[in-house]
Amino acid sequence: MRNLFSAAILFLFLTMTAAAHPKSIGSVAGFVIDSETEEPIPFAYIHLEEINRTSTTDRHGYFKIHNVPEGRYTLYVHRIGYSTKTQRVDVLQGEETNLTVKLNETVLTGQSIEVVADAEGFRGGNLEHASIKVTGSQLRRNLGATLSETLANQPGFDQRTMGAAPARPVIRGLGDERVLILQDGERTGDVSGGSPDHSVTVDPMGADEIEIARGPQALAYGSNAIGGVINVVRNQIGNNIPSSINGTATLQGSSVNTGISAAGMVSIPTENFVYRADLSGRYGGDYRSPQGPIDNSNYLTTNNSVGVSYIQPWGYTGASASTFISNYGIPPDPEGGHPNGVDIEMEKYQVETKSELLITDHFFKLVEGSLSYRYYNHKEFEASGIIGTEYTQNSANLNVKAMHRDLWVFEDGVVGIWGEFQDYRVFDRFNINANSFSGSAYAIQEADFGPLHIEIGARFDAVIAKPDRENPDSRIGHIRQREFYSLASSATAIYNLGSGFSVGSTFIHSFRAPSIEELYSQGPHIAAYSFEIGNPNLDPERGVGKELFVRYRRANANFELTGYHNGFKNYIYPRDTGRQNIFFPRLNDYQYESVGAEIYGIEGLVEYQLTSNFTFNVSASVTIGSRDISEEERESGNFDSGTAPLPMIPPFSFKTGLTYVNGPFHIGANVRHSFKQDRTAEFETETEAYTLLGVNAEYRLSSDGGMLHTFSIQGNNILDETYRNHLSRLKDVFPEPGRNVSLLYRLYF
Repeated sequence: MRNLFSAAILFLFLTMTAAAHPKSIGSVAGFVIDSETEEPIPFAYIHLEEINRTSTTDRHGYFKIHNVPEGRYTLYVHRIGYSTKTQRVDVLQGEETNLTVKLNETVLTGQSIEVVADAEGFRGGNLEHASIKVTGSQLRRNLGATLSETLANQPGFDQRTMGAAPARPVIRGLGDERVLILQDGERTGDVSGGSPDHSVTVDPMGADEIEIARGPQALAYGSNAIGGVINVVRNQIGNNIPSSINGTATLQGSSVNTGISAAGMVSIPTENFVYRADLSGRYGGDYRSPQGPIDNSNYLTTNNSVGVSYIQPWGYTGASASTFISNYGIPPDPEGGHPNGVDIEMEKYQVETKSELLITDHFFKLVEGSLSYRYYNHKEFEASGIIGTEYTQNSANLNVKAMHRDLWVFEDGVVGIWGEFQDYRVFDRFNINANSFSGSAYAIQEADFGPLHIEIGARFDAVIAKPDRENPDSRIGHIRQREFYSLASSATAIYNLGSGFSVGSTFIHSFRAPSIEELYSQGPHIAAYSFEIGNPNLDPERGVGKELFVRYRRANANFELTGYHNGFKNYIYPRDTGRQNIFFPRLNDYQYESVGAEIYGIEGLVEYQLTSNFTFNVSASVTIGSRDISEEERESGNFDSGTAPLPMIPPFSFKTGLTYVNGPFHIGANVRHSFKQDRTAEFETETEAYTLLGVNAEYRLSSDGGMLHTFSIQGNNILDETYRNHLSRLKDVFPEPGRNVSLLYRLYF
């Protein structure tokens, strides 16, 4: 691992030295205007996707993206109240490409217009990708206290919860370590994937956009993300010089927990430097359910960062520092592990550097390197202020990737190396401390053959888990160093049929080494209601995922239908054995084990513009998960077949809504229905069906000073229904929140 880091740093240094004086690089500039009035549109978000350049139009609708290597790119333009537009842009060496981008007003929240100019009738296969972007109105309308709450209305998305603060996204029944959460492309350094009481150290309030990547693009970040990669884009290290000072200010309040949130961001250009600061804070008291207050469900969180970038014709270099500090409660379990509840204090400190070098007259046109370090500490306080469990993790990541020019039939491609070191400490009398070393090399390629778009990727991983001491006679087995090596791969094919239709398929072969918790845990976890027992003999988890989808996108309609199947060898999960632990009788033993398993389902989305002002939408998803039963279980006679349901699989649900839009004003209502989940694992309880009514409204106002004001109101569970989330560890004790009204104000300047 040390050699990997040294080689990566040496490679980056030599590359920069060899290209210290690159030839002139191109740029992309232009205006974004209203297609009907031809008035300039300020505060439009611009993203040049292949090299991750971002900009925002000023009050005159003008933007400029500097330092763009020669090539063909996808320009993504989004603005509240308008259709998202993507179009191809050709950039020549040493020249500025000037554009006038015309946006159409829309009443569809997910509408995307694709613009293709090709004399030979190319139909734009490259503009389709196996990814989702959540931006603008859609991001604000669903903005919650956590990342998972913000994404919960996306088709196929659910959330694992254990109170108000500790929530994590679940995608198509896959969660924890199988869904990778990033911020600005970097891992978060928390332990939210290991236990339901651990919260994610990312606040969605300051996000410019949220990206969900699947298939080959996900391999740039890890081999384990068969469920997908969620990247919260905050651009803490600027990659482009804005034309003027710009930023946002946000204020949000919620009634269900007397909550209040505030955030501010400012980006300041001075000659060749860009300074950025993000500040945010959240407070929420105990939330209320239809049956009364839920004790100890409060939270207090702050997430702040500062960054600086130095931008030159050869590229940029920058650094950022950030903190995430949160105190939150786990509600009490009168009959379980903590009758008085648990208070959690969590803090994370992070520093990151990132550099990019542009190269001309070479096979590689761009090299990017990043190095980050994170300190994470998590304390769980039981009654009388006693620390029941404490986690500390120091982690460092290095990533070097290079974008290359045409290679054989591939028009775009990236190759890279990645490394991670983790020092993991658990302070109690049972657990074993350990280190983890990971290294990877990956390649992702794209090609277009007329209307056919192809993406392929591969990633080789090496993982070493090393405990502080070897113990062949431990209660959980032979504790020792484990080493894992494997190759993951993925491919996507999307065919543009024309007239708005496209069909596609994605294949992924994933690899996931057992985590330190899964290998070596052997102690009580009071906040999670469990005594966790690791298995040092676990083999890697391997999965094969397949999906087929069809899409239809036109000016007045969006449609998407996807079927998927994920088969696993050695699916690793903590099985509730139903046994009371001999040391802590109030806790059940949760044994990490690996089994053959499969998770499959269907999800769909329809959005249709009924009239010039009304739009209708409906989405639905169903997921089924099964595991193979062991020989011991088969002999017990408790199972009727060779398979049993997997735990924590969401029930079939659908959501439908109607929205009225008139210029800068919209108002809508939606109904969400979740069916009964009675396909449960052993010792898992059923959850009843429920129906929730929601409403929302938004108004935006442009002031004479060139600022944009947006006002939003959202009502959830308006009828104050009592319901329980099947993916909550608290569902047997407490219902979910009752009626909630949330107000949001955001200023763009």
